[in-house]
Amino acid sequence: MISQDGFDLVVFDCDGVLVDSEVISVRVDQRVLADLGWELELDEIVERFVGKSEAHFVATVEQQLDIRLADGWDREYGLWYQEAFERDLEAVDGIEEALDRLQLPHCVASSGSHEKMRRTLSRTGLLHRFEGRIFSATEVANGKPAPDLFLHAAARLNTAPELCAVVEDSAYGVQAARAAGMHVFAYAGGVTPAARLAGPGTTVFSDMRQLPELIAAGRPC
Repeated sequence: MISQDGFDLVVFDCDGVLVDSEVISVRVDQRVLADLGWELELDEIVERFVGKSEAHFVATVEQQLDIRLADGWDREYGLWYQEAFERDLEAVDGIEEALDRLQLPHCVASSGSHEKMRRTLSRTGLLHRFEGRIFSATEVANGKPAPDLFLHAAARLNTAPELCAVVEDSAYGVQAARAAGMHVFAYAGGVTPAARLAGPGTTVFSDMRQLPELIAAGRPC
């Protein structure tokens, strides 16, 4: 195992970092949006929605289409996501090896609901690694790119923000971590290009197996 200096807590996003769900979700998002009357390319969906909450998705759709989505509007569409996840969902390549070698306390802080996270983490065999340390954007006033969720997770685990390392894969998640004063390890092995993740206070990487060594190295000078 590798020891880590400079951080006391590692905060993981869920979708695209722990479970390889973003590609699946974006493709289903495209079908859902088309069914509602809004045709978007996959890269546009990534730019607009990946890393943000369901509430943001709903508000954006309503504004764009000038409609009001009634309660339960997504009940049928939920089956589309469920079927796709049951068929294709896996853990992110290399994440189990990285977690095995990571000695620091760690948690999950995601834009997804608790129900969704428990379902996807259970399906990929990762839930036991984070039980009791799972935080959702539904618990805070403002989702990513606001820092609220990451600050909430740090406070709940009695850790100063500057001692937290965040592992993210979306541009909005990276912005949220920076705004929280936390160093970001931005995973570019998913749907968001590395160039959109790069910036101050950020270490971009593409192989999850590299993560323990990167965290051990601490913040770049």
